[in-house]
Amino acid sequence: MAPQSVHGYAADQQAVSNGEASLAQLLAGYSVEVTARDVDSVLGRLRRGSEVFIANLPNDSPDVLVRAAARVGAAGLIPVPHIVARKIRDEPELDGLLARLAGEAGVERALVLGGDRDRPAGDFDAALQLLHTRAFERHNFSRIAFACYPEGHPHIDKEVLRQALREKLAEATSRGLDTLLVSQFTFEPEPILKLARDLRASGITAPLRIGVAGSARRTTLVKYAIRCGVGASLRALTERGHLVSGLIGGETPGELLEGIAPAAATEPALGIEGVHFFTFGEPGRSIEWAEAQINRS
Repeated sequence: MAPQSVHGYAADQQAVSNGEASLAQLLAGYSVEVTARDVDSVLGRLRRGSEVFIANLPNDSPDVLVRAAARVGAAGLIPVPHIVARKIRDEPELDGLLARLAGEAGVERALVLGGDRDRPAGDFDAALQLLHTRAFERHNFSRIAFACYPEGHPHIDKEVLRQALREKLAEATSRGLDTLLVSQFTFEPEPILKLARDLRASGITAPLRIGVAGSARRTTLVKYAIRCGVGASLRALTERGHLVSGLIGGETPGELLEGIAPAAATEPALGIEGVHFFTFGEPGRSIEWAEAQINRS
């Protein structure tokens, strides 16, 4: 085999450098999602001002959510609790929860969801209904995030999802709230890029944060993938054995993000704004990996 030319080697090294830079740019300002019980494991590990999304599990009480948000805020991080419509009985309960989050924890941002429980706890069964109450404005929330689904939702038709997202964004914007989209995780870049392009083609301009699976055991990751409706890319991934031993084996989302970073850097119209790590009970591993990529560039 002929030796590589100096110019060829230099070009390869420049390509590597550019790839690392675009990945670091994509990762800048990344957020993590944790349960209330895992909050302490991110304190002191994230850069000040980083966003920590706090899952609102079915059995979590308002006290649990408020205390977790307060710990995050006290550590110089930004708490973003999940507000789940189907867990809330009525408007007074919503008003009380938001008042406590704002007053006791300084919360100004939230991820608002409908929720997956079969029967609502009370008056609300969709995120849009929470926005109609004006409770978020009353308690000085500044930004509302909404979920979106590159591979669809396991229980909701795609067109229903699309129309609901339009309505939620329009309602939030009409009330002076900033908006953010956070995608469900996938194992391939194509569904994410298609989602971004479809959103922009339909006139939706809210920034999109890319949801990715952090490092986890194979059984844990497969369980969450099936539950969250990401089976299509999971099936495709299992056909590529070298990746199965990587991401699903508990390593990193590097290859996935390397497939997204160039488009995010060169197509600003896609409106891709950073990465959101689903940490599956082990946030430290995702944080360590992300910081290593950022510091490498």
